[in-house]
Order: sequence, then C-alpha cells, then structure tokens
Amino acid sequence: MQVVTISATYGTGGSVVGPAVADRLGVPFLDRAIPSTVAQELGVTLEEALAHDDRADSGLGRLLAGMMRLPTVTLGGVDLYVPAGMPLSPDEFSARTEQVIQELARFHGGVILGRAGAIVLADHPGALHVRLDGPLRRRILQTAAYSGVTEREAKKIVCDNDRARSAYVRQFYHADPADPGLYHMVLDSTVIPVSTCVELIVAASAVLG
Repeated sequence: MQVVTISATYGTGGSVVGPAVADRLGVPFLDRAIPSTVAQELGVTLEEALAHDDRADSGLGRLLAGMMRLPTVTLGGVDLYVPAGMPLSPDEFSARTEQVIQELARFHGGVILGRAGAIVLADHPGALHVRLDGPLRRRILQTAAYSGVTEREAKKIVCDNDRARSAYVRQFYHADPADPGLYHMVLDSTVIPVSTCVELIVAASAVLG
C-alpha cells in the first residue's frame, strides 16, 4: 500500500497534483476526508473541526494566536460559519488527526495533502514525502490566473494561506514546513507542468515502495 504525503504552498497546485497521483497509484486521496473522520469520531461538527484544520482558507494563524472567532470558510463551494464555541481543543484535534493519518496509511495507503503528513509519517516504511513550492511572484500570478481574481487579491490569498499553513506546523510540531530535510522531493510546480510533477512523484513512490 503506497503512501505519499504532499506539502504544498498556496498556488502550487497541490489540490490538482494530489488527486492525480492518487489516481495513478490506485489509492485514496486524503484531504477533506481527514477532518470529516476526526469530527465524526470526536463528536463535533465538521465546521468545528475545520476551525483547527491547516487547509481552512482563512483564520488559522489568528486562531492559534488568540482563539478568535473565525470568518466564513468555504468547503466545496459551500460557505460554513465557524461557531464561537470551541469544545474541541487544538491539541486534541491535532492528536486525533495524527491518529487518523497513521491508521489510513497503515491499512489503506493513500496520498495525504497537508496536515504535516511528512512529519506525522516520517517513520512510516516506504512513504514518500513531497514538497510543492515556487517563488512567491509566480504563485501569485498562478493563483490570479486560476481563480479569476486580481493580482492584489491573489497576493493576499497566497500570503494568508502561507501564514496559516506554516502556523499549523510550527504550533503543533515546532518545525518549518519549508525545511527541505522533511522531504524526499521538492518540486517547483510553478514551472514544472502538473503532468510532469505527477509522473515524477509516481516514479519516486515506486522506488521507495
């Protein structure tokens, strides 16, 4: 059962590369399924789980710093309002998310996007850890092109998400997600086509697996 973790800065196509790799390997793509599973098992709503999730589109950095009420986040095109009450502590969410990731990797294999997967599964036999990144300027332009927003709006989106995802890893694992030592491969997917990134990841996974 092949396991690939992908850490992706915003604007590098992680949500495109991840499912494509999973399809090629014939394993599940584990993204939104993780907070859904965690929420179900802890008896909280998906909205509450997403409040602590590193792929929520906004608010995590402020959440970790001051536990402030979050703005609306978007899940599959549906706006969800994160409630003010937070029965699920950040540490509890992080610990349960780790357990879900480890169980899924052990029993099913899969491609895991985000969630500090490279750290959580650092000792998992045969797991391939990949980082998708690129210069800020190119990521902004790529986001603007794909999202249909202005360059100024794209810059805010990219920078806010970068801070949130970095905050998640630093808060719970005291690590820098940009550290190349966490990964087997670091790809600049702002210049390397998505199809080529997928081919490279699949080939590398076969070597490790």
